[in-house]
Amino acid sequence: MLKNINTGICLFILFALFASGAEAQKKDKKTDRAGTPVLWERVNIPRQDLYYGPGGKKGVPNLIRVTLVKEETGGHSKKYRVKDGDGKTWVAKIGDEAQSETASVRLLWALGYKTETNYLVPRLNIQGAGIFSNVRLEARPDNVDRGKDWKWGDTPFEGTPQMKGLMLMMAFLNNWDMKSANNVILKTGGENQYAISDLGVSFGKTGSNGLPIIWRIGRSRNMPDDFAEATFVKETEKNRVKILFNGKNRSRMKDFTTADARWLADLLKQLSDRQIKDAFRAANYSSNNINILTDAVKARITELDRAGGNRIAQLTKSK
Repeated sequence: MLKNINTGICLFILFALFASGAEAQKKDKKTDRAGTPVLWERVNIPRQDLYYGPGGKKGVPNLIRVTLVKEETGGHSKKYRVKDGDGKTWVAKIGDEAQSETASVRLLWALGYKTETNYLVPRLNIQGAGIFSNVRLEARPDNVDRGKDWKWGDTPFEGTPQMKGLMLMMAFLNNWDMKSANNVILKTGGENQYAISDLGVSFGKTGSNGLPIIWRIGRSRNMPDDFAEATFVKETEKNRVKILFNGKNRSRMKDFTTADARWLADLLKQLSDRQIKDAFRAANYSSNNINILTDAVKARITELDRAGGNRIAQLTKSK
């Protein structure tokens, strides 16, 4: 009898724990999805300031005194969480991804995509850590809650021109590290903003082939010459556009139409030469590399414009 009672108590406790865990998981899921999902919004592209980027001039960190909070773990680059002279929190990224990420964020933001806020500091003294060159500072504002990662292929935006445009931009930038861990949902102002939090491997070249694991051979990051020489649009056949992308999630990068190319090209064509250069000036590239990257970006815009069915561009090419 006593044994049966003890068994019943154990089963009751297990059931209660299971129910409690399920309810908590359901609550967390509901909380995580609370808010309006936003990936992209229409902006006045010609008026976007690509030098200061999404944070604007007012958002520039106070560098009079920058102190170490802690070292961040994970990822390719060394990172520190720091406080600036106004007590605002930033994540400092140091290494070869700092420049490429700063410029990539500005190009995406200029088109209307939701992004992080960052700035490139040519020389930064982090008290408690040391003095570093070309440091990307990424904001961690108090009014923004960083939610869970979002996965490619599992968003509220699947099949939309905006999502197809974002995917094309990953190939445009040669951001071959398209893993979900690099994506984040930023909760702010009643919105769930779907952003890419790590774009550091951009402006190099993707892998040399599409084979599993072996595709990593030949890839690079933040190498302007590699970026300028890399192929972007392979061909346009009927209404399909084939791009070169040997990176993570490459299986998802095969279903683009001329309409997808047209949508993105119409946005990119609104950028002026000055705006494109400003994105690279903000990332502290040399004058020579600014010219290389600007010309490469303009060439890719032309490729995409042709792939999207621009007859004038096609006629010019045929001549």
